[in-house]
Amino acid sequence: MGAAAATPEPDAPTRSGPTALGEAACRYLANEIGPEDLPMIAAEALAAGLDTPTLCELAGLPRTADPHDVREAFRQALAESGIEPPDPALARRHALSRLAARLVDGEIAPTDLATDDWWETEVETAEERAFVLLIPQCDCCLDYTLGVDRRTWAAQLRTAALALTASAPIRPGC
Repeated sequence: MGAAAATPEPDAPTRSGPTALGEAACRYLANEIGPEDLPMIAAEALAAGLDTPTLCELAGLPRTADPHDVREAFRQALAESGIEPPDPALARRHALSRLAARLVDGEIAPTDLATDDWWETEVETAEERAFVLLIPQCDCCLDYTLGVDRRTWAAQLRTAALALTASAPIRPGC
């Protein structure tokens, strides 16, 4: 996964255990967090009041645990918690909105967006479409694919990101 999608550490949940775990499922499906982050997320969900046998097991796994074991425990913990994993396309759209917010907040540079396959994201709104259309497939072909100078492109991308973050929220699920 590219630099644009990577986060240094998952955010500590500020919501209830099920809400935090559901958001983690969304971020996991969108490849924003990896299996190594899931044990800590499980521990945070336990601390927020969610308690299932597999969630306890997952919280006890080390960051270095076998990713297959972690993924299976996470799926089981979601099921035990009554949390339906979100549709991968919906999870990706939520990730796109979070990416736009990170750009607006100055957490990432415009060129960081060209390191992933965002251009393949299935979009549903005009704001999503406008933002995605400005993301080139790679940084090396930025000038070729967009036909504008980098400063103009960065300004257009920021405007599109602002429009996306200001638009109606994506339906619940992540």
